[in-house]
Amino acid sequence: MQVLETERLVLRWLTADDADFIVELMNDPDWLRFIGDRGIRTADDARRYVETGPARTIARRGFGMYAVALKEAGAPIGICGLVDRDWLEEVDLGFAFLPRFRGMGYAHEAAAATLEHARTLGLNAVLAIVSPENHGSVRLLGKLGMDFVRMARPTPDAGEVCVFGRTFAPTPTDG
Repeated sequence: MQVLETERLVLRWLTADDADFIVELMNDPDWLRFIGDRGIRTADDARRYVETGPARTIARRGFGMYAVALKEAGAPIGICGLVDRDWLEEVDLGFAFLPRFRGMGYAHEAAAATLEHARTLGLNAVLAIVSPENHGSVRLLGKLGMDFVRMARPTPDAGEVCVFGRTFAPTPTDG
């Protein structure tokens, strides 16, 4: 199901049909370095990930991580969306793209649309976590108007991540 549309992109729910794409994305060396190994090696692993992660979050919260596809091609080129994390006080903006689609403005376009979507959902703020070494994502978060908030450790044995945040101004109401 399509959720958002931009000038060049469509953001839609991830489905079991995206399994091969998910395996490719989650085994990209940059994913493994900056996000971490999720143990997704096969199409069956990817289908389980969709069912127990994004699909479950969307069913529970009405939002989640979406497949990002070029309007003209239709095949996914990345993911972008909002994630609930137990250790964060607000939802987390997440994004990742296949290497051949980086540096073309797609991540910015998808993330900007996702932030606007968060505002329309009535969320007051969004956070984003990023590895301190992921300079490209840090720059992108700055371009999106997100400010550095703090360093954090998701779990006691995990490395520190940068936490960025953005609050939304209240929307004026008629009356």
